[in-house]
Amino acid sequence: MKKNLYSIALALLIITTIMLIKACSSASSHQVYDLADTLLNENQKRLSSNALKGLVISSGLKIQTMATEPTLINPTNIDVDERGRVWVTEAYNYRFQINNNKPKIEGDRILILEDKDGNGSLETSKVFYQGPEINAPLGISVLGNRVFISQSPYVWVFHDDDGDDKADRKEILFQGIGGVQHDHGMHSFTFGPDGKLYFNFGNSGQTLKDKNNKVVLDQDGDEIGPGKYREGMVFRSDPDGSNVECLGHNFRNNFELAVDSYGTIWQSDNDDDGNRGVRINYVMEYGNYGYKDEVTGASWQAKRTNLEDSIPLRHWHLNDPGVVPNLLQTGAGSPTGILLYEGNLLPKVFQNQIIHSDPGPNVVRSYPTMKNGAGYTASIVNILKGENDQWFRPSDVSIAPDGSLIVADWYDPGVGGHRVGDLQRGRIYRIAPDVSSYKITKQNYDTPAGAINALLNPNLAVRRHAWIALHEMGKEAVPELEKLWRKAANPRMRARAFWVLAKMPKGEKYINEALKDTNPDLRITGLRAARQLKLDMIPLVKKLVNDQDPQVRRECIIALRHNKLDEAAELWAILANQYDGTDRWYLEALGIGADRQWDRFLKAYLQKNENPLANAAGRDIIWRSRTELALPFLAKLASDNQYAMKSRLRYFRAFDFQTGPEKSKALLKMIDDNLTGNIEFNRLALHHLDSKATLQSPNAKKALMAVIHATAGQADYLDLVRQYELQTENSNLLAMAIAKSNEPVGIDAARLLLELKGTSLINKVFLSNDKNQINSILNAIGSVGNAESIGILEKISLQNTENMELRQQAAEMIGKSRSGEDRTLELLRTKKAPAELIPYFVAGLKGSRRKAVVDESLTFLPESIKNIKQKQSITLNELLALTGNTKNGAAVFKKSCTVCHQVGQQGYDVGPRLTEIGSKLPKEALFDAIINPSAGISFGFETWQIDMNDGSSLMGIIASRTKTEIELKFPGGINQKIYTNNIKTIKAMTESMMPEGLHETMTKQEMTDIIQYMATLKKKE
Repeated sequence: MKKNLYSIALALLIITTIMLIKACSSASSHQVYDLADTLLNENQKRLSSNALKGLVISSGLKIQTMATEPTLINPTNIDVDERGRVWVTEAYNYRFQINNNKPKIEGDRILILEDKDGNGSLETSKVFYQGPEINAPLGISVLGNRVFISQSPYVWVFHDDDGDDKADRKEILFQGIGGVQHDHGMHSFTFGPDGKLYFNFGNSGQTLKDKNNKVVLDQDGDEIGPGKYREGMVFRSDPDGSNVECLGHNFRNNFELAVDSYGTIWQSDNDDDGNRGVRINYVMEYGNYGYKDEVTGASWQAKRTNLEDSIPLRHWHLNDPGVVPNLLQTGAGSPTGILLYEGNLLPKVFQNQIIHSDPGPNVVRSYPTMKNGAGYTASIVNILKGENDQWFRPSDVSIAPDGSLIVADWYDPGVGGHRVGDLQRGRIYRIAPDVSSYKITKQNYDTPAGAINALLNPNLAVRRHAWIALHEMGKEAVPELEKLWRKAANPRMRARAFWVLAKMPKGEKYINEALKDTNPDLRITGLRAARQLKLDMIPLVKKLVNDQDPQVRRECIIALRHNKLDEAAELWAILANQYDGTDRWYLEALGIGADRQWDRFLKAYLQKNENPLANAAGRDIIWRSRTELALPFLAKLASDNQYAMKSRLRYFRAFDFQTGPEKSKALLKMIDDNLTGNIEFNRLALHHLDSKATLQSPNAKKALMAVIHATAGQADYLDLVRQYELQTENSNLLAMAIAKSNEPVGIDAARLLLELKGTSLINKVFLSNDKNQINSILNAIGSVGNAESIGILEKISLQNTENMELRQQAAEMIGKSRSGEDRTLELLRTKKAPAELIPYFVAGLKGSRRKAVVDESLTFLPESIKNIKQKQSITLNELLALTGNTKNGAAVFKKSCTVCHQVGQQGYDVGPRLTEIGSKLPKEALFDAIINPSAGISFGFETWQIDMNDGSSLMGIIASRTKTEIELKFPGGINQKIYTNNIKTIKAMTESMMPEGLHETMTKQEMTDIIQYMATLKKKE
């Protein structure tokens, strides 16, 4: 009876569960592949047989596993050839030095995976090439019998001359590229509809050199390198690597790019870790994309006028003139592969749209895009997400010849920071409405009709073969190409035919047809082809200068870039007159078009607009201009009191992009004309002036002193005192250092006081009887850490006086800086530290970020007072077995981590922000990051040691770096600006600023709680 009742109850439970699952499925636009994942333990989740159970697939689609370990491991990049075979670059040897894994001396593999029986399983595996020089390549592109492998410092081309799926020889295409064993180096190549190659590198790439090790010249004859360009770059070249153009720069880590049939370029870009600023870009050719300050190269974190309201926007300098806007910002992530899906197998929402993999949030997404003026807007639609498996790390996406989507999965507990937690796994998935079979139709490239059919294929390898075949057929292919070009219903297919025709002899005929087409995308394509063929653009732009479509006019503007003909300025002015005052894409196109010719282009515009400030459009064009002609107008805009100061900040900032003596004259006149003596106005003007011009003007000097006194005690005050080297302010600096000794501004005041020869004022404090002032100044100079401050503290601690309390305090304060730590240990080792002060010297080192320093210092304590706390330690398995308390974890985090990390607005901005870290890392990876902080340091958060000419040594994270200044960040939110002419040496350290052994200061439960808390820090959907 009991057994029957149990069976009935079990049946009811199963039915109820099924009903709940169905209800959830019908209420959601996503399909859960297998909810049984919630019943799996962590070890079961990792099994390849359970690979699909943690994934959520968009409705209308299905997913299958094509290949898993041990067939492949650690796939970084894939390409799908015209036979549907998946080519894979593996990365077992990825950063083996910091990941403590023994590298394969035979090198990493380039694999070919094939499904021979059409069931969707890549059961056949071949090694195309393996060699000791192959170590974690980031890109593969299969172009016929040539295979492009991207691995800084090289781009290799492997040739399969005899068609046996083995590399017969290799040659260098490019070299000298930075980012060896680095995610921010050279990335993969893609074939464009114009027969060109498109590729990019991240901000470690820096320079592009040819096979002869000569720096490659760009489209203007300039060297491609940091002299002209900043950070990550986008390129286009001929198939043999010649005729390289730099199409965009100032990205951070633009991992891959995609080109649609019209020749429009799309790519993603990664932010500095934790800043929720990952972006998708439409790459407007020759644009600046704002990762660093365009003029100085300063970081987005550096102080500047007219800062953006939020960090994700500030990250890309979006308020600065000359920065192309972003298509979309997606939050936190680690973006990788990207494609433009122009097939018809997937649901309509994904057709003709960007598809992108981001292993950070464990997702493959689409970004449906719509035109918006001269640019675009986009939204986010998930295709595949590791909802229940945070080890899912989609490293790349590609299109198969049948239109299905192929996804590579790096499969790892973490991503970013050059860390790898798993070296045994890797997966390939296929997504389609029906995955029951995978059969690839063989194309006929021997006839025009067959090649045309192949040209329509969504797979790039098929299209490339068709493009070349049609081009080689020449006249024989023209009738079929013209038929597709003139009669096809799909404009993207028409564009593909157009590009082949335009690159044939007499291609100008088809360009003229394209410029007259009713479809604006094809008129745009015609202009792009004309530029590539180096046709005279003036008569072509004349035909379209008043086109109704702003995107066509955008291309007209870009076509005028560096055009020296007289009519170019007039045409630009006509196009500028059609700017509506709101379309930032159009405005930045105007800037690109006027590059190096602003004087004559703006002159032509002003001839048509006597009062350019009469409307928003004219004011924007003045703001964007780079010529002395704009300065009187900029000054008027910045000085116009009928507008709130906040709305005028953009005009003050615009002065930073102007050069020459007229700039200083304009700013000085603004101060002269500020009859009310408005402090904020003068502060801004003085900030953008150079010191020499200010000090030569009586009115400016008077204004400077008024601003100085009005801002006393503030960071702005310190900036001005430092900028103008005002020793007359030393007494005020001392007062500020004493009053705010525990704040960054107080410590900076003490530092500036020493720089301005104010040591005698500090010594007077020590001779006084004011204990509060003495304590404060000791604390402030202890944190300064230069040779002079350490010398002052050491002298006090070692002098033979009756004031033992002062000596004790000084001894403890020496160790509050990196240089001070080293000096303290030296005093202890050489026994120069008086015995009675040893506990105080040691106490000063207990907060060191270097575990070795703390450990050594404890050895100098007398046995009678040694009290070394038993160190706590916990294993991952122990942690996962315990139940964490989120509330307690938040308290532990606040105590241990906020000195360097922010969650929301809480904490200090030193290391990566952790607001959404739970979306990126599972508990295993969070545990590893705390236990081994130096094993995976996020790019941009490396620790640097800077040795100064005065003998001091500083250790911190570089927040910003220009030719003249470096800004360092220290725990506790302290920033220090250093002039490069005071630096002796600078080197990157292998240790993180996060101290080793932090977990040993916590109990096992506290460690469990903090991991539990951090796992809850996820993106709010």
